[in-house]
Amino acid sequence: MKLLRILFLFIALPAVAQQGGMWIPSLLDGMNEKEMKSLGMKMSAKDIYDVNHSSLKDAVPQFNGGCTSEVISPEGLLLTNHHCGYGEIQAHSTVEHDYLTDGFWAMTREEELPNPGVVATFIVSIEDVTNKVLEGTTSLTDEKQRQEKIQQNIATLTKTLPKESWQENSIRTFYEGNQYMRFVTETFKDIRLVGAPPSSIGKFGSDTDNWVWPRHTGDFSMFRIYADKNNRPAEYSADNVPYKPKHYFPISLKGVKEDDFTLVFGFPGRTTEYLPSVAVAQLINATNPAKIEVRDEALKIVDGFMRKDKEIKIQYASKYAGIANYWKKWIGETQGLIKTDAVAKKQAYEKGFLIQAKKAGQLDKYNNLFTDFEKYYNEIEPYQLARDYFIEVGLRNTELLTVGFRLYQLEQIYKSRGAQSFTDRKANTIASLEETYKDYNKNVDEKVFEKLIALYGEKSPQEFVPQQLKGIDYAALTKEVYGTSKLTSYNGVKSLLEGDAAQVFEKLNADKSYQVIKAMADSYYENIASEYEALTLKIDGLQRDYMKGILELSPKDARIFPDANSTMRVTYGKVKGYEPRDAVYYEPVTYLDGVIEKYVPGDYEFDVPQKLITLYNNKDYGQYGEKGKMPVCFIGTNHTTGGNSGSPAIDAKGNLIGLNFDRVWEGTMSDVYYDPSICRNIMVDIRYVLFIIDKYAGAGHLVKEMEIIRK
Repeated sequence: MKLLRILFLFIALPAVAQQGGMWIPSLLDGMNEKEMKSLGMKMSAKDIYDVNHSSLKDAVPQFNGGCTSEVISPEGLLLTNHHCGYGEIQAHSTVEHDYLTDGFWAMTREEELPNPGVVATFIVSIEDVTNKVLEGTTSLTDEKQRQEKIQQNIATLTKTLPKESWQENSIRTFYEGNQYMRFVTETFKDIRLVGAPPSSIGKFGSDTDNWVWPRHTGDFSMFRIYADKNNRPAEYSADNVPYKPKHYFPISLKGVKEDDFTLVFGFPGRTTEYLPSVAVAQLINATNPAKIEVRDEALKIVDGFMRKDKEIKIQYASKYAGIANYWKKWIGETQGLIKTDAVAKKQAYEKGFLIQAKKAGQLDKYNNLFTDFEKYYNEIEPYQLARDYFIEVGLRNTELLTVGFRLYQLEQIYKSRGAQSFTDRKANTIASLEETYKDYNKNVDEKVFEKLIALYGEKSPQEFVPQQLKGIDYAALTKEVYGTSKLTSYNGVKSLLEGDAAQVFEKLNADKSYQVIKAMADSYYENIASEYEALTLKIDGLQRDYMKGILELSPKDARIFPDANSTMRVTYGKVKGYEPRDAVYYEPVTYLDGVIEKYVPGDYEFDVPQKLITLYNNKDYGQYGEKGKMPVCFIGTNHTTGGNSGSPAIDAKGNLIGLNFDRVWEGTMSDVYYDPSICRNIMVDIRYVLFIIDKYAGAGHLVKEMEIIRK
């Protein structure tokens, strides 16, 4: 009976945990709506999602494929995180006009800066198409054939299901392949930079404070969506006009207090809440430590150069942030999983699952499930580790090898598709690499290469390391590579790519850095990829069966939400402090006082602009302060992950009160195991955003565009 209680404790979560979950907004009627109202929500499910009338979902576009944003004016003004717009701010920055350091504000529409390639994608409607996607798969027992049939069905449905000419269909899987949903979308392609605070505000605390509470970061930037004269998506044109949204968020200056209802709307990227215990143990003990070590070494080197050279700081700011973000997240995730004893809790749940299966007369169906999981996870571990080392060293953190891999792909295209395909791709590669080398520094990359190639050669599973990279003098290899390779400069790459295919590949294969990445890539594709994919396919099949069992064996009112997959979700909770460890309690709101307390003049992470100090000293907060203090950030129990960056934080009535940008370090394991006792999301208070725009930047004309709610 004890195990049965554990089972239902995990599936039918008690009231204290009714704040976790990432829910599909079109399916909120019933249990979710009831829960949200019990937490204090004053809206209805239709206020959040409605196909026939404007609703909150119409003001929440995905920003550039990886973040979330919100429309905050009838003129298409768009708010997202500073770190989501960081690449665009950097792209417009020079040593003479350093918008990363100084900030940027367009005082007129003409000053708003275009950003080629940046998009904002709205969800028009969501529809369940499970039966159509799974048509013809019932009789298929081979997992590979089944997946191929599903992909064929998805491709056909994507092309044939009705939509407007300017819209797109996208079909995504939920519940590990047990449900499929169609999303009709509209993607706007003329997105212009309107404003961004200096990094000393928008990135205050930088990597030291990343994933940490208390937080004092004004993590926001502003863009504007432009459309054609019919208010439809269009490529950039001087004739385009500001987008007229179906809905935009009114902004509340009422503020927040503990236990206030919060709704976070957005596009969470990836969670794996239903992993078996053996997978979580592998993550804690093997894969996370390996990736952490690689990025730790890369970050130390890059940070050392950035602190000494302003030009390198500009070149590497966005890249460094990208590397550091998940490095620190993996550290916190591992610690959180250990602290909450997640493996043991999942093991107990799995025992309870089998007891419930027996009670339902389905034990034969699931009896071998967890032993099969253990078998395949043990088999995949060396392949997973080798894959991680190849990706982390060869594709993500060593720039010379990353460029080399793109050229390696050119060679594979030539071998598989012929000279014309090679020629077409070569021109595109040359053009795109010009931007890559704009932010490349040979000296930085050389030091990174020397450290990381040694980790690859010494710590990746040895059966998969190319012979020429085993047990060698890695310092000597580094000296040879960076002393001779043409890949260390853009002109050098262009010279390698001059001529026909035979000439190009003769030169490439004589280049030492290309030889290194080619040996790594050949080993990956010949020895790792196929076996990794075959084992992954088997694990995916087990995971689908496991998820189906959870759905079938759970009580009707169980709170079973689908894992995040970059589709639109809502997560609801409350403003709430937390106790991360004994005798330590964190309040849920921070203030500008904390910024000043952390201030270190001239510091890379904790410098503060003089104007902000003056505003603080004079307590000049305008209408945005609260009892003589300026709120900056707050935390809540909303279940968020990567992709929720920039998500609107919404109050009980549908007004904007902040925007999500991070999680607390102790709770980053919420991607794998959500624990309401320590999982908290971090949001910048909308009053601080408006205070910076109005009082600090003097861009009050932007605030005048907005609908301000003061009570």
